[in-house]
Amino acid sequence: MNVVLFDDPGIRQSLLPLTFTRPVADIRIGILTIAEKWRTYMGDEVSYLTQPYLQTKFKRQTASNQLFLNGAVCPHVELVRLIRQLNVGEGLSYRGMLVALHTHGEQVQQADDLQLLARSVTEVENCTLIKEVWDIFLQNPEQIEQDFALVTAGRQSRPVHDVHTAVYCERNIFIEEGAKIRAAVLNAETGPIYIGKNAQVQEGALIAGPFALCEGSVVAMGAKMRGKTTVGPFSKVGGEVSNSVVFGYSNKGHDGYMGNSVLGEWCNLGADTNTSNLKNNYAEVKLWNYPSNSFKGTGQQFCGLIMGDHSKSSINTMFNTGTVVGVSANVFGPGFPPNFVPSFSWGGAAGLETYRLDKALEVAERVMARRGIALDETEQSIFSEVFEHTKQYR
Repeated sequence: MNVVLFDDPGIRQSLLPLTFTRPVADIRIGILTIAEKWRTYMGDEVSYLTQPYLQTKFKRQTASNQLFLNGAVCPHVELVRLIRQLNVGEGLSYRGMLVALHTHGEQVQQADDLQLLARSVTEVENCTLIKEVWDIFLQNPEQIEQDFALVTAGRQSRPVHDVHTAVYCERNIFIEEGAKIRAAVLNAETGPIYIGKNAQVQEGALIAGPFALCEGSVVAMGAKMRGKTTVGPFSKVGGEVSNSVVFGYSNKGHDGYMGNSVLGEWCNLGADTNTSNLKNNYAEVKLWNYPSNSFKGTGQQFCGLIMGDHSKSSINTMFNTGTVVGVSANVFGPGFPPNFVPSFSWGGAAGLETYRLDKALEVAERVMARRGIALDETEQSIFSEVFEHTKQYR
């Protein structure tokens, strides 16, 4: 069956700036992206129904027999069982939001069309829905545990060969082929620890579970990983990190604290960058919300930094509690930058200027080339579209 992961329009807006450059289902939470979870559970390849400017990179496959799945929903065994039982025209919803729909022969151009095609919709009781940016770090511990069970089922972990590494609750630790661990402490008593293929845990690192270090990533010497954290593929983290998610190809390689935060891809936090995740008065954290064009209460006491793809901070940058930084922003200078830094901005507390598109593309090309990845025409087109879509905020 042709599985298509669709962006719910309202959820996509709430997940900006992370979804400026990806469909909702390409968000990483736990060990896997949401799309990778669905691919594993369904046993089928997946494609995407997303914004037109993203569709060139994130392809849409069409067929007469199609299963549309909400890209903001993290699957689990019982939900997948219910989905497999759907007949043509039948769907599932959660709190009135469409979760799945089985169609045959109908033309679907956008997600709004799906509600019109559903002849019978059954409400499900249990569903993990990522509808706000802070849901990513809030739901991350549970998703690490579920993904850990999913990706390690029936498999044998590589042993910890290093005699100078201390291991607690070894049954909760899984190490993939090629991973290197040197003189570290792995404490999985509070949750599973997953060390991905060719990943490195360097000397003196302290890691508490639940924790996921994905393929090719590095935990730097002396780092403190305080749990509930995912480090996506080909990233480097150092300093102190708690309850945060790094999507991939991003670096926070030096000392400094990051908590209750989400970094997109190709981000870089300069040495001694710190993120505050708790207000001095312990009040609810408000976060910039794109749909309302204003700050919105999160209902959370802890909330740090949300940073879109290709954004960077200089050394000694201080991010205040509940800061949102858009795509391809460059933050620097003394003092706290604004709690909302629009995409393609350049500056900090002293003021922000527009980061020219041509200059942003030059930097992105250099950054990606270091990892052997080209900034091709598709990526350049996405950059240009995001630059135009975000002019109103600069």
